[in-house]
Amino acid sequence: MSEPAAAKPALPDHLSTDPRSPHFNAEVLQHGIGIRFNGVEKTNVEEYCISEGWARLPTGGKSKDRYGNPMTVKVSGKVEVFYREG
Repeated sequence: MSEPAAAKPALPDHLSTDPRSPHFNAEVLQHGIGIRFNGVEKTNVEEYCISEGWARLPTGGKSKDRYGNPMTVKVSGKVEVFYREG
């Protein structure tokens, strides 16, 4: 018999892709995660919080913040997070 696949960590309520953030979790991010915002799957989410119902998305322009990172906008709505299969 083969051993069961490694258990994936529980998805956090608040997660960021920025390594400088206190909400960054490399262990969770190494597994493919998907984010559904208001029923639409998003691939460009920088940060989210399920309990507060918001996600931070890039603005899409060339604007940068004072640290040289792309500008983001915080949008409110229903956030659903899941592990991608495969």
